[in-house]
Amino acid sequence: MSRSFRTTAPGTPQAAPRLSWTPDSIPDQSGRLVVVTGANSGIGYVTARELARRGAHVVLACRSDERGRNAVERLRTEVPGARTELRILDLADLRSVRRFAEGWSHERLDLLVNNAGVAMVPFARTADGFESQFGINHLGTFAFTGLLMPHLLAAADPRVVTVSSEGQRFARFDMDNLDAERRYRSAFAYVQSKRANLYFAMELQRRADASGLRLRSMAVAPGLTRSNVLTGGANSARGRVYGTLTRLLLRIAFRPTPDGAKTSLCASTVPDLPGGSYVVPDGPLQLRGEPVLRRRERAIQDSATAHRLWVLSEQLTGVRYAWPANPPQDHPAARRSTAH
Repeated sequence: MSRSFRTTAPGTPQAAPRLSWTPDSIPDQSGRLVVVTGANSGIGYVTARELARRGAHVVLACRSDERGRNAVERLRTEVPGARTELRILDLADLRSVRRFAEGWSHERLDLLVNNAGVAMVPFARTADGFESQFGINHLGTFAFTGLLMPHLLAAADPRVVTVSSEGQRFARFDMDNLDAERRYRSAFAYVQSKRANLYFAMELQRRADASGLRLRSMAVAPGLTRSNVLTGGANSARGRVYGTLTRLLLRIAFRPTPDGAKTSLCASTVPDLPGGSYVVPDGPLQLRGEPVLRRRERAIQDSATAHRLWVLSEQLTGVRYAWPANPPQDHPAARRSTAH
């Protein structure tokens, strides 16, 4: 198989591997079973739609039944014959996360796209008492992935894609203030939760590798993208001035939603993309551009902090990942060698 990515400047160690990828190059996804969280709008919706357009059976995991149904109807209108279904998921409530996993009725899960999240919202607590951005963006995602892991490992080539943010580069990760035990600053809490997403994705790959599993875990940053994450949900109560100024900013400085979905779609579909990849836009500060692999990122190499966060996340959520002991090489979960 020919490589699906190439380096920007062969022979230059510092060059980031640029992916030779466009949405038109997404291969046939027929037979692939996919879950996309937060799929009723924004990047999640576009990701779900384009995977369904290529033949995947896509489960839209949405918090609101009404908005989820509207998204399914819209998707089926835009992609006639699409194989889709709606399942309710609220990452702010671990009971909802468990209900989703317990109600999973398919034999396997080929691809999980952890897309759902909140951004820079006023201070609030989840149903389980966690600061909302840390609780939803990281802890909910951690628990959801762990509870679905048996179904992922039943697939022949399982993959998990977790949406982080270019903003994580500016986080000062404070293990002693992850849950806003001290002063709450919405922007700080947001970028910290997105750094946690990156730590999670990389640590998941390390643990899968250590257990000899085929699972591939990726992280992506979408870049500045127009969506309702800054104006909907808890942010909708911030008043008319905030809403007007934010919508104006989105139109002027942020790029169309399909552009922001490129990194998610790329990480989800490039056949030989290695586990542990971090796919970001190639423009300045990762704000816009085409998908590229980023390897010179401190959080990718910081296994010590990632390990501490993993242990803490298990304690807070009560979810511990169950890895099969010594899977035989012909078992679906057995590891396939990948380049790192």
